Formats: sequence, structure tokens, C-alpha cells
Amino acid sequence: MTTGISLLPISGAAWKGVRYGCTTRLGGVSTGHWASLNLALHVGDDPLAVLENRRRLSAALPGEPFWLEQVHGTVVADADALECGMVSAGCAPPDESGQHAGSRAGKGVSGVALAGAVRPPRADAAVTTQAGRVLVIMTADCVPVVISDVEGRALGMAHAGWRGLAAGVLESTFTALRARLPRAGGWRAWVGPCIGQNRFEVGDEVRQAFSGAEEARYFAPGRIEGKWQADLAGLVCHRLAMMGVYDVGFSGLCTYERADLFHSYRRSPAGGRMATLAWRAPQV
Repeated sequence: MTTGISLLPISGAAWKGVRYGCTTRLGGVSTGHWASLNLALHVGDDPLAVLENRRRLSAALPGEPFWLEQVHGTVVADADALECGMVSAGCAPPDESGQHAGSRAGKGVSGVALAGAVRPPRADAAVTTQAGRVLVIMTADCVPVVISDVEGRALGMAHAGWRGLAAGVLESTFTALRARLPRAGGWRAWVGPCIGQNRFEVGDEVRQAFSGAEEARYFAPGRIEGKWQADLAGLVCHRLAMMGVYDVGFSGLCTYERADLFHSYRRSPAGGRMATLAWRAPQV
């Protein structure tokens, strides 16, 4: 059966041993603010529609996605040591503003019981060395980051909003990857669709969270006094370079400006979420 979903239509250059990319808002069954491919259960969408959207996505993948309960932190989940499930039970992750929507134990956001659901780990990154284990990060303005060694033997993904980025989520992810592959010949990364600098107005608290002199160049004066335009993707690239990851690809797409392709929390707080996914290709 044709689902209408083109698997990961937003991607970059081919990687040895790794498949990766990002969904768009197209190809699902959600309606209203969430139309049409919303993959998040915590944003007020009909959970049955979300489950159908996730089913359609999963049907085109080598395995069930390893969903996370993202909280804008730095915890890295070991996807090879934990059970992965298609849906999340009793879990309402924070939205893109970092505020929790609350949770209902054993039920979806609209009170629909999710039989057989597995509560995902509370983390903002995950790593794997297992072929076919699908890592996933949900975003709607924050930066999804895929990292692997150049041979595609160890793979990680991180959810980099400004809070997690400032706190060190990329560093935590890279540390976990290096622990699994200490003799890697090099590392590469991909920065997925996120809010662009022209649309990401922030206050002094965000500017002060990135206090290093080199990071100041990623903040331009805002349109009103006391505000700044933050280059979130640029900050990610800088942090990656500081860790020795210099081969970095970018989608170059702004989630706010491309309403035809993406959900955006800044543009519409009541909207949905995309998913960036990656997995190690099975060895032939």
C-alpha cells in the first residue's frame, strides 16, 4: 500500500555505512494545526492520527525508531541496551519552548490508552553501534544533529535546542561515541533543518548562555534593544569543530520560513513535529 511518505526526503551527501535524513510535514493523516505528518504525541493532536503517522514512517524503516522523551538536557541513551517501542506511554515531553505539557500515566495525550506502549528513555541524544537500530530526534525549530565515525561503525544523534546546546548535549553525545569507538579514524556530522538566524530572536539569557568570545559572532543585534538574532546552526557547527568534527553537512533549510515543508514552534506553537532519523546500514 502506498503511504504517501517519501522516506526522509531531506538529507545530505552519502555516508559510508549510514542512512539518515529528516521527514517533512507531508504525507500523514493529521489535520488542522498538525497537518499532515505530525509525529509527536504531546502536542494535542489526535493520538490515533499520530500512531498512524508513525506506522507509515516505521513501515519504510529497517526497524522501529528508538523514540526519546526529549527534555532539553544532556543525557545520552544507549539504544543498544534499552528496549525501543513505537509509541510512548504516559509521556508528555516538553515542547520547543522547554515547557512540559504534563503526562497521563498509561494514556496518550488525549486520554487514549496506548496498549503495549513502551515509555521511552528521558534523554536528548542516543548512540548505537548496532546495524539497523534506528535513532530518532523530533524537532520543530531546534537542531537535529547526526554524528558518526567516517567508517559508519558508531552512530549518534542529538537534539540541540539552545538550552541543551549550551549545557553540552553535543559534547555528551561525542563522548559516548568515542567511548564505543576510541580508535576512530575521524568523525562527520549532519545538521538538519532548524530555525534560521533571521527568525530566531532571543533575549540576553540566551546570549549569556554562550559566553565564549568565539561564540559571540553567532549573535547579531536584534530588531529591538536587548534582543539578539541567534545562529543556532552556526553554534552547533562551532561546538562540533571544538570537538574535532570538521566534516559537517547542512540542510540549509529554515523550519520557520518553509511552512510548506516543516512544522515550526516559533511560527505556530500549536503545530506538530518532524523526525530526523539515522541508522547503520546492515553489512552486506
